[in-house]
Amino acid sequence: MREVDLNLACIPSNYSRLIARELGLLARDVSALLAATQLSVDQFLQEGTLLTPQQQLQILQNSIRLANDDTLGLRLGQRMTSPTHGAMGFLVNSSPDLLTAIRAFQAFLPTRMNLARLELVTRGDSLELTCQFDMELSEALLRVLSEIFAVIFFDCAEFIVGRPLDEVVSYFTYPAPAYGDRYADHIPGRIEFGAQSLSLVIPLEVCKVPNASANHENYTMALQQCESMLAQLHSDKRTCKYQVQKMMLSHPPGVLSEDEAAAALFICKRTLARRLTAEGTSFRKLRDDILSQQALGYLRDGTMSVEAMAELLNYHDSANFRRAFKRWFGVTPDEYRRDNVS
Repeated sequence: MREVDLNLACIPSNYSRLIARELGLLARDVSALLAATQLSVDQFLQEGTLLTPQQQLQILQNSIRLANDDTLGLRLGQRMTSPTHGAMGFLVNSSPDLLTAIRAFQAFLPTRMNLARLELVTRGDSLELTCQFDMELSEALLRVLSEIFAVIFFDCAEFIVGRPLDEVVSYFTYPAPAYGDRYADHIPGRIEFGAQSLSLVIPLEVCKVPNASANHENYTMALQQCESMLAQLHSDKRTCKYQVQKMMLSHPPGVLSEDEAAAALFICKRTLARRLTAEGTSFRKLRDDILSQQALGYLRDGTMSVEAMAELLNYHDSANFRRAFKRWFGVTPDEYRRDNVS
């Protein structure tokens, strides 16, 4: 079991806001969901807020109590469709086949949920996908997280393959719950309880069925963003720089403001600027570094127009993007592509 820093704020809060919506909570009721998290309702409702693993698990524990419904994990899994996973979800949906999508989930899951990790093993003509949680969990939390994992997988897999995956066998580590017959409403194929590990056994031939919605350009763009996010995870996670970079990469390019970042870190804008200066950087430099690297990635693709790049990077027009690019690299996008891209 890996060591997880319980106090490191790194989990996007949009998952927990989905929980609030699934429970039908109004803004005035959200405080009950946040009990024992030390989060205010205003902080929780801000898009850029990041949660610690401890806060995320506490919110899940609170949601189990508030829901008073054993099927909560199945319901939440249905809520967490591909778009809720940010760039990772976009990457999965545009993957050429299910095997590539599964490998994307395995590689980039740490950018969304550092509590879990995936392992892949090929056994004969099947692929075994195992999910492990790197924290001690109560029986109720383990069940909810296991259900969420399984439902998310089958939702993504059905999108890619174009039909329910009835040939997959799902293994859960706990005894069959009283509502076990409800699993079949959300999880196709054979279901086994009391297993050694939380795993899915998938025929390899299914993993290689072409994705009718595959899009190479979208896949390439999403892969670049996911790789950038993962690279940031390998930096010093306790720095203010790391926290701001993760927030920027979790938002559409260039959208996060300095005020929003400061609020998400529960500090004022001046304190944020002072901390970044002490770390040898600034909010604008971090944003420029991310945008410039994404711009280079798009240019190297070789087919995208400058106008399309400007739109993807959230510039108001291509002229503003060209000026920014020249400030970063000393040449225009067209000159860079002519001299560096074959």
